[in-house]
Amino acid sequence: MTGPRPGPDAAPALVTAPARVHPERRRRHTLYFLEHAARQRPVHLDTDIDMTRVEAHRAAARAAGRRYSVVTYLLHATGRVLHRHPQANAAPAPGRLPGLRGPRSVRFAEVTAKLALDRTVDGERTVLSALLPRLESAGLEDIQQRIERYRGPGTDRLPEFRGVRLLNRLPAPLGRLAFAAAVRSPARRPAVLGTVAVSSLGHRPVDGFHSSGGTAVTLCAGRVVERPVVRGGEVAVAPVMRLGLTFDHRVLDGAAAADVLDDLKQTLEDFDDGAKEDGIKSLVRGADPHPGP
Repeated sequence: MTGPRPGPDAAPALVTAPARVHPERRRRHTLYFLEHAARQRPVHLDTDIDMTRVEAHRAAARAAGRRYSVVTYLLHATGRVLHRHPQANAAPAPGRLPGLRGPRSVRFAEVTAKLALDRTVDGERTVLSALLPRLESAGLEDIQQRIERYRGPGTDRLPEFRGVRLLNRLPAPLGRLAFAAAVRSPARRPAVLGTVAVSSLGHRPVDGFHSSGGTAVTLCAGRVVERPVVRGGEVAVAPVMRLGLTFDHRVLDGAAAADVLDDLKQTLEDFDDGAKEDGIKSLVRGADPHPGP
């Protein structure tokens, strides 16, 4: 039995081209990492940060011939805040006897940030992760110089990304085993995943986002944009950045994570790098996001 013939005004039959399988060769390291990060128990927080003093310092630095990115200030604050909150600069310790030994965590002596980089490798867009160790004592200039190292072409050929290149060349089963072996030991975790993950989409029209970077705390920075704020009971306009914080509930509870976010907010809003240069500190001192009534 056949159906009725289509009339002259009937829509033409939909013909679709066959789907094509695209093998992932430059993003294998990211996919192996996501399989590992699926074990996390992520919870998301966020807040708005008044960047008045940071932007004043940036402007004064530019006038003095130095350029600092917003991410540099976030990393500067992150190192100091995580050092003050060692329970957040940690990772769950794997148990050798699952179910018999109580849960444990490993707290790291140094703060190592894993900074996500958007790069093109062999014509394919991918994410590379740069590690910035000893962030708790690094100055703005040091942090900016480290970031500059990863800008421009050829980033993927740097020696520190040798492991990524190897993972992407290995057959998938061996790649998964190699990644698992690299992150198995908590003592080696900072040199592979860092102790805190930082990502920014501030160069895009993105106000806020959340991701899970495989660490106890992941920080996600949106753009800095002029917004209305209330100061001393009056409405003013200020540069504001949305900062998202994702924490692994296996390592932290919500109140402790909220303390970290609050400390980050205060550290950035009250920014003072202790600079001695004339002209920079005075300008920042005059840009107070919390003036009295």
